[in-house]
Amino acid sequence: MPPAALPLSPFPGGCRLLLRAQPRAGRDEIAGLREGRLLVRVTAAPEDGKANSAIIRLLSKALGIPASSMEISSGQSSRDKTLSIHGYGPEEIVLPQ
Repeated sequence: MPPAALPLSPFPGGCRLLLRAQPRAGRDEIAGLREGRLLVRVTAAPEDGKANSAIIRLLSKALGIPASSMEISSGQSSRDKTLSIHGYGPEEIVLPQ
């Protein structure tokens, strides 16, 4: 997926990434774009924030950004989420091919 295709928007001090979560999936993976959001599948259940934590771990590893720089800023209990990434601009966020 080309970097320009990522649904990113800047804010002072970082950027936001629009996500669509699929908890209880068969495996943890980034599955492309769906309806203008990055589809992220995780095996964790959507209970007690487990799926949200799994999403942050997966994206941290995939993007090479510390998990401490990321937070789910909206949609904690929804499938549609916004991930705030602090200290990185949209031009710095690239998914490896």
